[in-house]
Amino acid sequence: MSRIVENIHLSNGLVLEVWDLSRPIAADTTKVELYIRVKVPFEESHFDAPGHYDLTRRVFGPEGVYEYRKERTFVNNVDRETVFAELLNGFRADALPYLERPDFPRRFSLNRHREILQNPWKYPVRLPDGGTT
Repeated sequence: MSRIVENIHLSNGLVLEVWDLSRPIAADTTKVELYIRVKVPFEESHFDAPGHYDLTRRVFGPEGVYEYRKERTFVNNVDRETVFAELLNGFRADALPYLERPDFPRRFSLNRHREILQNPWKYPVRLPDGGTT
C-alpha cells in the first residue's frame, strides 16, 4: 500500500516527497518502509563545462533523482505508525539539513557527472535519435 505522506518544499527550491511503502508480511506483522524522493533538475550553471552538462542530461535526462530508503521488517501491526514516525524523524534529523543546503542541487549534479566518468559501462550515452552507444 504505497501512499504519499507529504511534500516538503525545501529552502533551495526543491520538493521532497515522503512516501510510505509499508506492506503486510503476515497477519500480525508489517514491513515498514520510508521512501524519500527529491527530483533535482540539471542546470548548466551546476557544471564546470557545457560538455559536462550535455553528457549528464544525455545519460540521466533533464533531472536526477535523489532517493533514500529506510525499512524495518517484522513490525507488529499495532506499532506500524510509531515505527514509521521514528524512521521519518530520524531522516528529518540526519539527512534533511543536508538536502536543504543551497549548494545541494549543484553538488548532486556534479556527483551524477562524476558517476558517469567513473562507471562509463553502467551508463550508455543516449544519442539524440534515441539510440545508445
